Amino acid sequence: MRVLLDTHILLWYQAADKTLSPNARAVIESDDNDSVVSIVSFWEIGIKHSIGKLPLRMPLNDFFLTIQDAGFPLLGLQREHILSAAVLPHLHGDPFDRMLIAQAKQEGMHLLTADPHFKLYDVPLVDL
Repeated sequence: MRVLLDTHILLWYQAADKTLSPNARAVIESDDNDSVVSIVSFWEIGIKHSIGKLPLRMPLNDFFLTIQDAGFPLLGLQREHILSAAVLPHLHGDPFDRMLIAQAKQEGMHLLTADPHFKLYDVPLVDL
């Protein structure tokens, strides 16, 4: 299964945060799954870090390198993703979440998230 990680899931995983459920960790680490990180998550992390909402224990670029070093494939942002996000119903206002939903739908991926808002959309979610 191809799995797109929501930004908070990625952050919890990288920090070995106990908030991440054992099931979510197992999904990420399973050889049967291809866990993918979107460039949109990098953008979200960069913005939140720059405005002081997301402190990091290292410089931003070094944090991004830890994600790369963990072996996560990086999903770029394509025109088709933007077009898909533009026609999503406005059930949730977070633009980063909306783009992740659009990317997952467009790429035929499951989303790994703990955000209950994602259930409002017609996108496959990983059961936590």
